[in-house]
Amino acid sequence: MNKWRINNQELLEDESLLFTGNGYIGLRANFEEGYPQDYPSIRGAYINGFYETVTMEYGETAHGFVEEAQKMLNVLDPQTIRIVIDGEVFSLFEGELISLERRLDVEAGYALRKVDWISPGGHHLKFEIRRMASFDTLELFIIDYRVTSVDFAGEIEIRSTIEGDVVNYTNVHDPRVGARHAKLLYPLKSKVSGNIMSMQAVTEASKLKMAVHVTHDIDFYYVMEGQSIGGVYESRLSPGETLAFRKYVAFTDSLRHQDLEKTAEEILRRALALGSDHWYQAQRDYLEDFWDIARIQVRGEAGVEEAVNYATYQLLASAGKDVYSNVSAKGLSGEGYEGHYFWDTEIYMIPFFTLTRPRIAKNLMKFRHETLEYAKEDARAMGHPVGAKIPWRTIIGKECSGYFPAGAAQYHINADVAYTFIQYYLYTGDLQFIMDYGFEVLLETARLWILIGHFDPEDRFMIDTVTGPDEYTALVNNNYYTNAMAQYHLHHTYHFSRLITRNSPDVWEVLSHRLGVFDGELREMQRASESMFLPYSDALKISLQDDHFIYKKPWDFAGTPRDKYPLVLNFHPMIIYRHKVLKQADTILAHFLLDNETDEVIENSYRYYEALTTHDSSLSACVHGIMASRIRDPEKAYAYFKESLYLDLKNTHGNTRDGLHIANSGGVYMGIVYGFGGLRIKSDGLHLRPVKPGVWESLGFSLLYRGARLRITLGESLRVETDKPVEIFICNRKYTIEDVLEVADYENC
Repeated sequence: MNKWRINNQELLEDESLLFTGNGYIGLRANFEEGYPQDYPSIRGAYINGFYETVTMEYGETAHGFVEEAQKMLNVLDPQTIRIVIDGEVFSLFEGELISLERRLDVEAGYALRKVDWISPGGHHLKFEIRRMASFDTLELFIIDYRVTSVDFAGEIEIRSTIEGDVVNYTNVHDPRVGARHAKLLYPLKSKVSGNIMSMQAVTEASKLKMAVHVTHDIDFYYVMEGQSIGGVYESRLSPGETLAFRKYVAFTDSLRHQDLEKTAEEILRRALALGSDHWYQAQRDYLEDFWDIARIQVRGEAGVEEAVNYATYQLLASAGKDVYSNVSAKGLSGEGYEGHYFWDTEIYMIPFFTLTRPRIAKNLMKFRHETLEYAKEDARAMGHPVGAKIPWRTIIGKECSGYFPAGAAQYHINADVAYTFIQYYLYTGDLQFIMDYGFEVLLETARLWILIGHFDPEDRFMIDTVTGPDEYTALVNNNYYTNAMAQYHLHHTYHFSRLITRNSPDVWEVLSHRLGVFDGELREMQRASESMFLPYSDALKISLQDDHFIYKKPWDFAGTPRDKYPLVLNFHPMIIYRHKVLKQADTILAHFLLDNETDEVIENSYRYYEALTTHDSSLSACVHGIMASRIRDPEKAYAYFKESLYLDLKNTHGNTRDGLHIANSGGVYMGIVYGFGGLRIKSDGLHLRPVKPGVWESLGFSLLYRGARLRITLGESLRVETDKPVEIFICNRKYTIEDVLEVADYENC
């Protein structure tokens, strides 16, 4: 009888919370030894960007509807390790579990499980298991396994396998999880070569291949059985003795590797030759460099600093490190949203990397450039003769949304992607990156605004029939967020054309010729930007979410029980669309990103829309918190920040089991830096307008800004330290900082 009980729901959440990833591979925190039959575990291993093509099914279809989509795959499973002691199989669900400790060490970069266990036969053993996905060699995953006998003397057998019979998780009752297509990957061949066992698999439609190669630092003998291949090691244990071994795993796929076998074998031979101590040290060295800039420090409230840095670590563990991948909504921690990339990456995740890890930011942006041809194809399918339509959800760059009113109709994603390139340039001054990648993306996506918008008789530029970020309001005219972001996009497209012409006329000549862009087209973009219609109410003194939102029937919030949220799971979309209710920040998000209205309009808009927002989306609380700081309401900002901070750690949205909300992780970081730090990146430079929560003694964060390392601390005064001279704005006043600046009355901006 177990004295220490395992909670089924917590187990599923922990599989996500303690996942091991490095941006290329991700493995859920599953027990290596497995679970009883029909136990609620989601066993998963994933490769970022590795997918199968699946057919979209409709009851009724129409011209231009998406015909096929991509789906992230649960790949071959190399996690399994079973321990047999004197004929008894180690399992946390049998015998007596004295204690179980699980944690993720974000400093050292590994997950740890410690088990104190007595078998049904009375044998007392302890287990310590570490799992690490290497940041140094992205294909490499290591399980470091130790079994210590307390009182057992006898035979011990280790069985280490690669499982080939894998399926994707499905849930027909939740649209946020795939409902179909469970079996998508098929074992192709298994092999033993010396001390390396391997299995290769292939998809049926996309024809992509992946392989798992495994070796150990002790001598196993290998056996192939059906859709699995395994190694067996036998030994003896005496009381007080420890049996330790390492399982080295190499993942390869045909997107990135020309020879799956050769690459993996080279990685494993190097892994064995260098030994596990080398890989632990390499992981720590990588993270020491990472945390030197990325670490957030909070003094005055226990647990907050650790929770913030946990969220920051998940961004690093989830972000693709090459142009073949991006960051999916659930990262590599689960199968929610089928592994699709959304506009979440640009608006919620890339800002962290721009400020602290610009090389990763550039790779994530380059993904949009590399997949631009697919975006052009989607534009043609939607009836646009030129330009590119960035997909709402995708893996390879083609639209995967089968529900266009709240999906493909979100044209604002074109501007969201452009916004990231623009912000990156304003922050770094890297015009070369814009010339190489950014301008083409900005131009092709900006072309759609001219096609879908029009000038009215008053010469105002109007954009009709689009969906903004708020997925509870679909197919509207002049969505404020869309129009304001399109204005920013069009203006900077024109501006960059002039900037490149002035700085590199030869480059502009080649670029403009290749892209077929002429001065008349660019001037039309600037004219549209200058004439953009931004709906506004003189009576309410707010920015209007769209032409008709404020005239809709109010939602009965008082009469809607808590178990009816999120609304999307309990009400038909048409019911929701007819009402004055928001899923997430929309106009408020535009005011955050652009800071383009007066303080009065921003605060009035905030108060108006906040009262109508359910926060059913994990993208919402963080933005409301940031903007509460903007309107100098630190108590409300703090409350929203805490809601965002513990969204996954306390499973407040009820679906952490399907994977972490990685955009919310970015939102946690932005809540610190853009919210309490008041950071904004504007055309004239870097701005700070800080406000510190009263419950904290101090708050500190670091930035890499134009070659300088800035350390910003909010305490009794604002302290800015730099290792190179830098100019920044604090409360709209420009400062040139040589080494240290202190501002006393910083919260009364």
